[in-house]
Amino acid sequence: MNLNVTANPWFGAATLLVAGALQTLTFSPFHLWWLGPVSAFLILLITLNQASEKLFRSGWLVGLGLFASGASWIYVSISEHGNTSIPIAIVLMVLFVAGLALFHALAFWFWGKLAKQSQIRRLILFPAIWVLGDWLRGWLLTGFPWLYLGTAHTDGPLGGLAPVLGVHGVTFWVVATGAAAYAVWWMSRASRTKPAIATLILALIPWFAAPAVKQADWTELSKDPVTFATMQGNIPQQIKWDPDFLRDQIVAYLGMTEEHWQKDIILWPETAIPIPQDQAGQIIAHIQDRLGDQSTLITGIPWYGYSERIEDNTFHNSIMAIGNGSGIYHKQKLVPFGEYVPLQGLLRGLIGFFDLPMSSFSPGPDNQSPLQANGINVMPYICYEVAYPDFVAFNARHSGLLLTISNDGWFGDSLGPLQHLQIARMRALETGRYMLRGTNNGVTAIINEKGDITERIPQFQRAVLTGEVFTAKGSTPYMQTGSWPVLTLALILIVFVRERVIPKN
Repeated sequence: MNLNVTANPWFGAATLLVAGALQTLTFSPFHLWWLGPVSAFLILLITLNQASEKLFRSGWLVGLGLFASGASWIYVSISEHGNTSIPIAIVLMVLFVAGLALFHALAFWFWGKLAKQSQIRRLILFPAIWVLGDWLRGWLLTGFPWLYLGTAHTDGPLGGLAPVLGVHGVTFWVVATGAAAYAVWWMSRASRTKPAIATLILALIPWFAAPAVKQADWTELSKDPVTFATMQGNIPQQIKWDPDFLRDQIVAYLGMTEEHWQKDIILWPETAIPIPQDQAGQIIAHIQDRLGDQSTLITGIPWYGYSERIEDNTFHNSIMAIGNGSGIYHKQKLVPFGEYVPLQGLLRGLIGFFDLPMSSFSPGPDNQSPLQANGINVMPYICYEVAYPDFVAFNARHSGLLLTISNDGWFGDSLGPLQHLQIARMRALETGRYMLRGTNNGVTAIINEKGDITERIPQFQRAVLTGEVFTAKGSTPYMQTGSWPVLTLALILIVFVRERVIPKN
């Protein structure tokens, strides 16, 4: 299995950067999902024979290629909305991307430590280490659960695995397919035809089986539709928190809702009411007066008050139901530097980015109840929260509908909002439930239980989306188990490839 592709270190480094960047093309708006296994194959081409001490750097280059191409949208919020000069914004973006790439670096280092110089063990371990690295990235320091390879298969053939194994299970098989392709290629060159054919067949089975599995109805949808309307206000981020424009924003949303007060569920996006609930009594009362008897309006709104859990007054980024419904939900998964500032005693005041409006939120408590809307349990997720697969699946268990609100105006005309929409689609597919998505400037959409968009409106327009949705009963297998079966399989493979089980040669 000795190849000479790593003889030129510059060629190897460039290939790893390209392999990482190719993964960005698997996601929205490109949807080139088939590049996932290609990326894994290229990575193995360079790293399978590398000395273990070089794998940390190789993993970092892969991560750098991925995040520099797929997550550089953070620059828009830092530069355009964070009152930060262009040079400092570039430095912060580079630090952000380089820091995220360390997760890949650590995963590859661990891969080399476990497999040592055995190419066979490295091939077997590759998908396991990849998934464990993804899981760690989504958990450590509040996590960054973004750009998982499996997410691309909302539009790919492996999407049928999502309700069974979740996004990490899909990722596992994408990477395993790349490893199998490498093994088939190597065995073919060594004239080992029968093992190569067997490996190829095994690798392709899920690709042919998953589309059929996707047709299975894991949940039961109601026969009676729920009428729905959501308002995309397209409020410029520059005036979002300006008190002089507060009235204009509320009037805009009220005007857009004028013809829809009788809908079963009406949705306004994240912080559509940009003042705390304790100061918004007149606005809330006016909404209650306008709503139909069987109508519920759900809106994003900051919450301020005393928290027994925190034992102090605090702000929450929240969403509340008004009218023929009830409940308020406080966001649990906060965005670092956007909604809270780590080490704020040191960072506050250094640059404008660390003093963004409403960057002093506290996380809400665990195990919050769904909102009630016309007798329907609606589980809300605010912005970034929808990116956490196990968090969404666990909280969806006692709900008939899922709902997410966001203000992606922070990221302008970048890849971020489109990736965010695709992530919401994966959550709908994993849970077998409709996902209602309301945003300030797009993408506002209705997503069905198969992860398909049934209705949407364009970005950067003030518009209203209407449609019908259906509640769901029951749970998908993934909702019952979460990612633990896939993570357990990864750990079993680590035990299995010990040197005394599979020797070096």
